[in-house]
Amino acid sequence: MENKLKELRHEHHLRQDDLAKKLNVSRQTIIAIEIGKYNPSLELAFEIAAFFDKKIEDIFLYSSDTKR
Repeated sequence: MENKLKELRHEHHLRQDDLAKKLNVSRQTIIAIEIGKYNPSLELAFEIAAFFDKKIEDIFLYSSDTKR
């Protein structure tokens, strides 16, 4: 699954560590999501969307062609 987390983080002038602290996750989690190595839980995806005041589908782009 692709995502726009890195772009949103940059638009809000946040470092990975800053965002991690605000979402109560590790910096490694933010890195893994940004590079596509980890898909967040539905709960975390909702928290990220709420933090940026966006819809989940505006941040996380699902494609049935995406391989796991």
